[in-house]
Amino acid sequence: MSDFKDFIGSDKGPQCPRTYILALTDTLNVVSGKWKLPIIAALLRGVSRFKDLLDSTEKITPRMLSKELKELEMNSIVERKVYNQTPVLIEYRLTKSGKDIANVIDSMIDWGLVHRTQVIKKLPESLS
Repeated sequence: MSDFKDFIGSDKGPQCPRTYILALTDTLNVVSGKWKLPIIAALLRGVSRFKDLLDSTEKITPRMLSKELKELEMNSIVERKVYNQTPVLIEYRLTKSGKDIANVIDSMIDWGLVHRTQVIKKLPESLS
């Protein structure tokens, strides 16, 4: 576990270690974009087929879902299992690393809920 909080708001302490910046960059590269986190969140519920993911990830196109799944698979977040039967059955599931991101998603949701409330409080009455 990192001690990143030790570096926040402190201009007197040591610089944030390069390894933390690299780790953050790696994380952003894996989950960046509009669709990766919603796909991961859908897979946190369990094994899914392509059509199930398409239905649970609103407004994503089949082409984009396919592209995102390939990238997540390449980054060892998702694994694809093909069952040799007729018709071919393909299932997607999170790897251990993919499941471990659940805590990050929970933290992002918590932050988002608080942030949204703060932003709404600052809006003029005519906009809220």
